[in-house]
Amino acid sequence: MPANLPEADLRDHSIEHGAMRKVGWRLVPFLMLCYFIAYVDRVNAGFAALTMNKDLGLSQAAFGLGAGLFYIAYILFEVPSNLAMEKVGARLWIARIMISWGIVGAATAFVVGPYSFYASRFLLGAGEAGFFPGVILYLTYWFPKAYRARIVAVFMVAIPLSSFFGSPISAGLLELEGVGGLHGWQWLFIVEGVPAALLGVGALFLLPDRPADARWLTGQQRDWLEGTLAAERAVAKPVGHMPLWKTLSNKYVWALGLIYCGSSATSNALSLWQPQILKSFGLSNFETGLMNMIPFGIAAALMIMWGRRADKSGERIWNTALPLALTAICLAATLLTTNSLVATMMLLTFALIGNYAIKGPFWALSTEFLSASTAAAGIAAINTISHIGTSGATTLLGVIKDKTGSFPIALLPLVALTAAGTITVLLLGRQQQNAAAAAASPA
Repeated sequence: MPANLPEADLRDHSIEHGAMRKVGWRLVPFLMLCYFIAYVDRVNAGFAALTMNKDLGLSQAAFGLGAGLFYIAYILFEVPSNLAMEKVGARLWIARIMISWGIVGAATAFVVGPYSFYASRFLLGAGEAGFFPGVILYLTYWFPKAYRARIVAVFMVAIPLSSFFGSPISAGLLELEGVGGLHGWQWLFIVEGVPAALLGVGALFLLPDRPADARWLTGQQRDWLEGTLAAERAVAKPVGHMPLWKTLSNKYVWALGLIYCGSSATSNALSLWQPQILKSFGLSNFETGLMNMIPFGIAAALMIMWGRRADKSGERIWNTALPLALTAICLAATLLTTNSLVATMMLLTFALIGNYAIKGPFWALSTEFLSASTAAAGIAAINTISHIGTSGATTLLGVIKDKTGSFPIALLPLVALTAAGTITVLLLGRQQQNAAAAAASPA
């Protein structure tokens, strides 16, 4: 801080810094841990499939259908879940979600065939629905817009970390084959499902609903935070106050949903299918686990750096478009590396770097479009729209792989979605520029 700033500015900066530091350390690590477990439970079927598919008689298409059913349930229950959270409070609702998905995740260990697998995936999607958009909404209660890209990036780094750390853990759990009369994949679901329910109980004690409930903030810090957030809520937004049905049909909500569709589909599809892509090069289960860590570990580190960069610059459009374009190009290029594990690994790494880098600036951009009254429905709707594409892409990936025998060809739906998202965000940026120019020009 420059020494020549007025004393009042220095005091305000000190209050702001203290408030944001406390809020960040109190809330974000716990939410990261929750999302880490959520994502492990969502995608651990990808590792279970290395042995489970044979035990249950699941084809690639059947596995892809089960993976897609998760998102069907997620889509159906996501908006109602976010609206319920706004009514009953984040603490109770996030706890309910986590306990539900923990129980279902552990119970997946006892599926006996395709239909019970389909049911377990659908119920897992219903149980988890609303957690991610609920947390994004919850973060808007606590962090002004100048902090959101980096905070969302730090929170969402749990996704690549779930694959980075979860890969060797899941691969190791598969080695428990026969212990206690259970298959290794059954132990995987049980051991990785229980923590979610325990964290759900912890949420009841650790998550205050709003800044007014945070006794660990001083009075000055609470006043600054609530005043800053109230001032930001008062600013007119492109998606202003409107009925629920208008929010769900709003052109900006649909455009943002399309932009995020490719990123969401790539995150989920590669988390589920990348272990099988790598294993197709002749690796063992343990080698697959180790190799699968690499792209996610690198993407996690760069994701936080990109989020900080986006907040520092204040620019959202290009910070979203460039990483999304990188993902599209690298996924398409895997068509040229079908016989090289090293080249495929490099392309998957760059694809995931781009895919995870966009998440911080994208959600900061999205929340800047939504008014306070439309945020709950709008955030959930954006995520729901993106998961429609995710469900389709995840299901198609299995069908295309069964028909062609080629993983690179099966990745082409992800290429199409990420390319469409890149074009859409650039068009949205141009529309913003035109609107700003029109507002600035004399009447």
